[in-house]
Amino acid sequence: MKRSGWGEADIVEYEQIVFAFCLLVPSVIALRKLLPGYDSVIISALSPFRLLMAILLLTIPVQAKDVAFQIIDWPTTDNPVLRFTFDKLKQLDGSSRMRGYVMNVSAQNLSAQLIPGARFSVYLFDKNKVRVGEDFITLNNVGPNETVKVQFTVMTSGVPASLSIQNTAQNPKTISLTVNSIPQGATLRVDENELGPTPRIINVGIGKHTLTFSKEGFTVGNYPLEISPQDVSGGSVTYELGSSVFDSIELRDGSVLNGDLVSVSGMDVEIRLGGTIQHIDRTRSDG
Repeated sequence: MKRSGWGEADIVEYEQIVFAFCLLVPSVIALRKLLPGYDSVIISALSPFRLLMAILLLTIPVQAKDVAFQIIDWPTTDNPVLRFTFDKLKQLDGSSRMRGYVMNVSAQNLSAQLIPGARFSVYLFDKNKVRVGEDFITLNNVGPNETVKVQFTVMTSGVPASLSIQNTAQNPKTISLTVNSIPQGATLRVDENELGPTPRIINVGIGKHTLTFSKEGFTVGNYPLEISPQDVSGGSVTYELGSSVFDSIELRDGSVLNGDLVSVSGMDVEIRLGGTIQHIDRTRSDG
């Protein structure tokens, strides 16, 4: 059974009442057979119940249309600014794995101030509190005590039983971008937080940041990065490291070593080669 404006829970409730009423009819017939001559008594005793059933059958369709799916005050404080009234979900026709629903939403400004603009994420959950869908609501120039009605369509992977909202301003915006270096393999730090070797995809928030690149044999480099509210994901940054910082040490036999000089004395040289400190005899010869 499918009635316009009804949710699935309304249909189940209505069918349960109809089922109960259908069970009552054969029960009355059986009583009349068991108690012949008491028809008037049985009918009189059941008259109030019959009246109640008739009222329920007539009023449930009205109640199904009048009762909201959910009402949410935002923020959840003693002085909310907005009241969202979500009407019952109406399922769209279709047999795909995803369910499509359309919903009317009323947003009432409870404050005495103009709301110039606001954006809210709407999250839908099934009866097990598993998120099955999401959408968003945008409000613009809502005057004091004004009510705005909007409609949105959402695709879900299950039957929505409840929902929640969140002001997107409460979610700090971040964007993703690809960071690389020349040569690759430099250690990347963002605002002193080490993220690993390049190339790498990072997420950064709005504001000013410093990207630091370091690689053995090259000078450490800093790259200033500023993210504005209008920036979007998908950009890239490539930083070319400075010239090599290897020291060149010439030994007495004429050979030259390139590395990081740690210390030198009259007899030996302490040098870092490939990340390992080595001691080289300055007096060595090829013979």
